[in-house]
Amino acid sequence: MFDKFSERHIGVSNEKDLKAMLDVIGVKSVDELISQVIPQSIRLRKPLALPAEGMSEYEFAAHIRELADRNQPYRSFIGMGYYPSAVPAVVTRNVFENPAWYTSYTPYQAEISQGRLEALLNFQTAVISLTGMEIGNCSLLDEGTAAAEAMAMMFSLRSRDAVREGRNQLFVDRNIFPQTLDVLLTRSEPFGIELIVDDYDEYEFTGREFGAIVQYPAADGRVRDYSDFTAAAHAKGALVTVAADLLSLALLKAPGEWGADIAVGSAQRLGTPMGFGGPAAGYMTTREAFKRNMPGRIIGVSVDRLGNKALRMALQMREQHIKRERATSNICTASALMASMTGFYCVYNGPEGLRRAAETAHLAAATVARALEAMDYRLASKEFFDTLEVEAEAAVVQSLALEQGINFYYPSEGRVRMSFDEVTTAAEIETVVSIFAAAKGKKAKAVKAVTESCVPTALRRQSPYLQEPVFNAYRSESALMRYIKKLELRDISLANSMISLGSCTMKLNAAALMQPLSLAGFQNMHPFAPADQAKGYMDLIAGLEQDLATITGFAACSLQPNSGAAGEYTGLMVIRAYHQSRGQGYRNVVLIPASAHGTNPASAAMAGMKIVTVACDERGNIDVADLEAKAKEHSSELCGLMVTYPSTHGVFESRIREIVDAVHDAGGQVYMDGANMNAQVGLTNPGYIGADVCHLNLHKTFAMPHGGGGPGVGPICVAEHLRAFLPSHPVVATGGDEGITAVASAPWGSALLFPITYGYIKMLGAEGLRRATEMAIVNANYMSAALAAEYRTYYSGETGRVGHEMILDLTHFKKDYNIDCGDIAHRLMDYGFHAPTLSFPVHETLMVEPTESEPKEEMDRFIEALISIKRECEAAAGQADNVVANAPHTARELAGAWEHPYSRNEAAFPLAWIGEAKFFPYVSKIDNGYGDRNLCCRNCE
Repeated sequence: MFDKFSERHIGVSNEKDLKAMLDVIGVKSVDELISQVIPQSIRLRKPLALPAEGMSEYEFAAHIRELADRNQPYRSFIGMGYYPSAVPAVVTRNVFENPAWYTSYTPYQAEISQGRLEALLNFQTAVISLTGMEIGNCSLLDEGTAAAEAMAMMFSLRSRDAVREGRNQLFVDRNIFPQTLDVLLTRSEPFGIELIVDDYDEYEFTGREFGAIVQYPAADGRVRDYSDFTAAAHAKGALVTVAADLLSLALLKAPGEWGADIAVGSAQRLGTPMGFGGPAAGYMTTREAFKRNMPGRIIGVSVDRLGNKALRMALQMREQHIKRERATSNICTASALMASMTGFYCVYNGPEGLRRAAETAHLAAATVARALEAMDYRLASKEFFDTLEVEAEAAVVQSLALEQGINFYYPSEGRVRMSFDEVTTAAEIETVVSIFAAAKGKKAKAVKAVTESCVPTALRRQSPYLQEPVFNAYRSESALMRYIKKLELRDISLANSMISLGSCTMKLNAAALMQPLSLAGFQNMHPFAPADQAKGYMDLIAGLEQDLATITGFAACSLQPNSGAAGEYTGLMVIRAYHQSRGQGYRNVVLIPASAHGTNPASAAMAGMKIVTVACDERGNIDVADLEAKAKEHSSELCGLMVTYPSTHGVFESRIREIVDAVHDAGGQVYMDGANMNAQVGLTNPGYIGADVCHLNLHKTFAMPHGGGGPGVGPICVAEHLRAFLPSHPVVATGGDEGITAVASAPWGSALLFPITYGYIKMLGAEGLRRATEMAIVNANYMSAALAAEYRTYYSGETGRVGHEMILDLTHFKKDYNIDCGDIAHRLMDYGFHAPTLSFPVHETLMVEPTESEPKEEMDRFIEALISIKRECEAAAGQADNVVANAPHTARELAGAWEHPYSRNEAAFPLAWIGEAKFFPYVSKIDNGYGDRNLCCRNCE
């Protein structure tokens, strides 16, 4: 008999602890509590249509290996933005497979995130250096969405005159990756942006354009000089974005040197696997003048309370939460874990290693090019980096290539495209040449290696890159391993302690779920490989889509959106397409409650919607009368409602079906935000409640790790009438019959991560999934009840219960103790905890979500810490120099001169158990204003 996975995943697994918790809550059973929390009208009457019992970890390991083995990772020369990469084993082992790196949260609490912040700063520094720009962010989702963000950024940078003139055209060079063009099509249409797709060297700017996008090198491999084109664009007031291959920039002139304003792209080939399309870090760099318009997160250098260097997220780090419907981006999740890996790849290889990798790819292409020309093949260009396009009978070449276990890309019946990479060998070059010889009925001659560059002299890189000390100090594995460990020890992750972030669901990322990501059958697949080579992935995807549809009560699912906010946007675009199909494209009003997560109105704005805010009552619930009135008022143009359930306040609103009916009666659709799905699974679901579409945060409810801020996956599930509009893809058939254009570069988004959620569902089974939800609710109500004498829970349901999270009221602390919730967050660091969510959705509160994964002992430690801190606040009233306001305290400060009225021991070890595994914050409280006034987003030490 194997152990049940649910007993390992769920933290409270013994009856004694459970009974003690239920006693504190004041109920006799879990069922009694659930009946008080979830309205009976929306409780599922039958179990989920999934196997009741889940697989054991052992059984799942065998099953997932079988799926991986069904994939055939042929040697890929497909390219098109995805390339085999020499992922350093030291990075795989110490970062990718290390829970200290993959279970950490977005570094909003910078004092306990200094390790990740430095790793991300290294990434920023590398991409800024390679692209020749002045400022960069610390990762986006992928190349296509990065290009779309650049488009929106250029659009928002239009001068007042350009806005007045209605300049709305974006030039896009025809020789760009098709998936990038498709994402641009999706994102441009709601803004009224007109794409002009043409050849860059024949196009004449008219003055109607606000920007242009080109690929460098071009999709067919050509290395082209864009300097005259860029000058012409600038002369007409248009900005220029370049989608640049980072590895090529070790040999090619940097975009910043020939006039580009923004550089975007993917960092996949710098140290991360293809993974059937993702995840990989997208990047964006630009000029200093545009820093206030750059989307996403920027890591900046500041100082702490003691004057020491400290890193933090700078400028508009949570723009969408502040600007809401006025936001120019809805980015929330990025690809931080993959960006960290890319940063370490650059640290390990340095400038000489990157040049060596680039030359390997380039000279392989040059060698094959010479051999093909000797056989009278015609090349699309004699000036290239790593990609060749050849006139040949595609069907003949493909047949011969498949016999050799090789994949090329076939843009047409008469053309073959191939991209070489840093791991190309001499034997593979010989094989490639032999395939083309056989296609002409010839026997291949011995291949002579080419050593001279095929890059035009004017476009060869002369400027240095990666000159910073960090990229020139860690060449041995011992050195890099210790550098990674040094950074790791500066961070708090789930490997240290509970992270009780409300809305973010920081639950266990079980090792059994993470292990399959290292299997070659999953890692080494190209997303555009023939479907019959990816049978394991296809079975996994079909099974996962079906399971998620079942869990949500819907008919179909798309896994393409590669973040939660991208899922929000996709859901809205699907609803928009549905209305358009019915001749009601004029429906563009979206109702959004005032309590909604900031990405809701931001996503609606990205989808071209008009946002109407719905009031909430004094209990935090949607004001149903206000909603009904506004739905009726806007019925002729109502697109839909965005609603989070349970609410952002952690409450199951009993009138949810009335809300849904009011929107449907007014002709709208209901989009349910899946941020709080961890309180629904197995007990209720969006489809049963009556919604039409929902997105899911797989990095929340379904056990994917947060990875220090990403990657995430945000699939959408839809009712039958929306199935036809699920997102498609220009290269690989996917989505609905009338699917919207792509929302991500890869057909299935970040497919490498799918085994995590697939395994979570398979190992828990229907009973385990329901039990996980029940225990998430039990744990939250236990903590709320246990803290009730010290901290008021701000909102609760009609029975006085909360859902899976609760908001603790600290609104009086400033008045009573001259201490705010930010001070409490910093003091929790001294206790070894990451703070809950601060001041959201209510100012000066803590939103706490323990999840089902935490044992009672850990929750009790957190409860004891909060009570202890309140006592410290009471003792500190009227004292400016106090232990809470000065937190966190570093080991360096504790070892130095001490003039505080409290002791070193009170500062560092306020409770006895803290000494068992003390976490010392690396820096003290950071000066945020200094960092913004003196913006530096490069690692110059």
